[in-house]
Amino acid sequence: MSRSIRPDAVLVQAVIAGALSFAHLHDLAAAAGQSGWKAWAYPVSVDLLLVAAWHRLRSARRDRAAWTWFVIALAASLGANIATAGLLDLAHVPAWLRILVAGWPALAFLGGTLLVHSPVSAPPGDEPAAPEVETHRTDEPAPEPAPASTVPELTPAPPQPAPSVPAVPAALLDHARKIADAHQVSTGSPMPADALSARLQLPAPMADAIAAELQLT
Repeated sequence: MSRSIRPDAVLVQAVIAGALSFAHLHDLAAAAGQSGWKAWAYPVSVDLLLVAAWHRLRSARRDRAAWTWFVIALAASLGANIATAGLLDLAHVPAWLRILVAGWPALAFLGGTLLVHSPVSAPPGDEPAAPEVETHRTDEPAPEPAPASTVPELTPAPPQPAPSVPAVPAALLDHARKIADAHQVSTGSPMPADALSARLQLPAPMADAIAAELQLT
């Protein structure tokens, strides 16, 4: 699909201004003794240095070297425009102006070399900040804070009371001793505690208490 070409007033104005400045620089160089292709090379040199300095300023706004060469190139362009406006007799160019015109190529070469080959260094304090990484999404609910402590406190268990030993009546103890003695006389060995318990048919705690008193195993 074809695209319509619209004239840009700013672009047209820039072309006209550039052409006039180019012509003024050429006229001044020719008046200063630079003839032929050398007179046309001077405006090219000035404009290229101006563009190189401006390109460097776009990368580093606080670059002093770029600002210096930008001002030098701008002064050369403005000086040529003013000098050819009738304020200077181009037929009798002063010696100092001839010296400036003759020395301009070396100055422009030095400036262009420094602008192209010098590294761009950011001034102190202008380091780019690290991008912030979003660690919390707004569309997700915030996590509930964890309780301070989920482990229940352990309290020491109270001491368990010692099992109580039932009291053995004296008559029952004598009866059990007689049975144990009779068993030992007849068998020649002490009577076992479980055998005494089975013989007396008493509850286990009472039988154990009697066996402990009689030292039966």
